Amino acid sequence: MRAFARQDAAFLYGQGVKMIVVACNTASAFALEYLQDAFPVPMLGVIEPGIAQALASSRGGPIGVIGTSGTVRSERYQEGLARAVPRERILARECPLFVPLAEEGMIDHPATELVVGEYLAPLRGAGIDTLILGCTHYPLLKGAIGRFMGPRVALVDSAETLAEAAARELAAAGLARPGNGAAGAGTAGAAAARGGADARGAGRLSFYLSDIPWKFAEIGARFLGQPIDVVEQVNLDEAEHAGRLVRNGKGAE
Repeated sequence: MRAFARQDAAFLYGQGVKMIVVACNTASAFALEYLQDAFPVPMLGVIEPGIAQALASSRGGPIGVIGTSGTVRSERYQEGLARAVPRERILARECPLFVPLAEEGMIDHPATELVVGEYLAPLRGAGIDTLILGCTHYPLLKGAIGRFMGPRVALVDSAETLAEAAARELAAAGLARPGNGAAGAGTAGAAAARGGADARGAGRLSFYLSDIPWKFAEIGARFLGQPIDVVEQVNLDEAEHAGRLVRNGKGAE
């Protein structure tokens, strides 16, 4: 995980980004501090903003966390929440099938409803009042999750809270684009999106991928709600080398 995250971050750093967003809960759990030490640009992970929002949303009841097996077993959410609330108020649940369901577009499929019920019944039975969607795929299933948990359970979208945290940090550091808040930075994950502005000041996105472009374009369009027309495939070994040259002050070659 660290090696892949370092390669992704090196590529983004070589592109001259002003902030790197580790838009993956598992990568944030296992690699964020390592990346923060390795690169001289602001580096944000997804976990701490989600914790802060969950604590603000909770009405004093149990707080639930759902995520991939890696994220839940890292206990980063549980440890962060436990700094502010008793450990017995924190309930975590692994939901590994949510990712393939989201990627296959089975958002409102009966099979998704069944899996949601199977995974989340213990959390609903425990009376949680707040649920952290601890994977950036899970917001695609927010409708099914919300219907099962009921309207009294606040759903914390870790992707939304991370975007808000990035906007605040860019503004505080004087790095936000005037008049438009925070411009998109990038992700240290399998795919990287670099934001910028065209001559009119409108934001733009560039997508770089180390995997199969057509599949990413299909899945990514579900997240963005718009087509992804161009995805550039990159070799991460070469990208890491280029990023290392930039870090050493030699310029990418």
